[in-house]
Amino acid sequence: MVLVVWGAATLGFFALRLIPGDPVNVLIGLGNVSTQVRDQIREDWGLADPLLVQYLGYLGRLVQGDLGTSYRRQQPVADVIGQQLVPTVQLMALAVVFALLLALGSALLGRGRRTAPLAGLLELVAVSSPTFWIGLVLISVFGFGLGWFPVVATVGFGALLLPAATLAIPVAGIISQVLRQGLDDAAALPFVDTVRARGASHTRLVVRHTLRHAAASTITLTGYMVGSLLGGSVLVETVFARPGLGRVALNAIVDRDVPVVLGIIVLAAVAFSVINLLVDLVADRIDPRLETKQAYA
Repeated sequence: MVLVVWGAATLGFFALRLIPGDPVNVLIGLGNVSTQVRDQIREDWGLADPLLVQYLGYLGRLVQGDLGTSYRRQQPVADVIGQQLVPTVQLMALAVVFALLLALGSALLGRGRRTAPLAGLLELVAVSSPTFWIGLVLISVFGFGLGWFPVVATVGFGALLLPAATLAIPVAGIISQVLRQGLDDAAALPFVDTVRARGASHTRLVVRHTLRHAAASTITLTGYMVGSLLGGSVLVETVFARPGLGRVALNAIVDRDVPVVLGIIVLAAVAFSVINLLVDLVADRIDPRLETKQAYA
């Protein structure tokens, strides 16, 4: 986890420093100042130091939990992120729930000879459709057409439904494909004949046995996809005019607010690492064979 966060912070730091332009222009805004003032600003913010010195200083502050100060807002980056973190977390959490429910329904209902081609087609469309296009379709149909959900509201559970569904649909298409394949592979294992010989119904066989075998790889994929939802939230929050880290990241990129962009990169790396750690722990509980393999290793 430490290596992942360090690697993300390092790559982000040097990549953002390659962006042409002077950060002082962001700090002073539209005002015209003398060369002496510009040099003083550069000195105060440590921009006059060699790049390696800036990098080591940034790592030192990062270890202490200091993400720096926003060029544009003149606020600590941690405060800028913290102000918009809750809406994004709510959106991503509901999107994960929707994605898992849609994937589970598609995988279970789409295993028959007649339903499998239709489920595969729907999954292909879901995976191939751009996020912003899905959002616009949902707004047109369920917002303007049927009037079931608010379009531009930002408060309340109803305002979360369409954005969360927009994020969830492409993810659900991928998870459903993996889950169905896992169910088919588990159904071909020898233990299935033993369970059926004991008189277990098809529903009990799936819920108690094959679904558990298929869930291990699905949970691993879900953890990976959760990390990608933060990138998708940029488009979704823009389409639905919602507050959140996506809007903050987009504005920071447009405004060339490097500390905020770098802070969001580090936050995404930390979240990705923690989520994958939790996924590994859950996978061990679902499939005890993983613990046995690790013990032998």
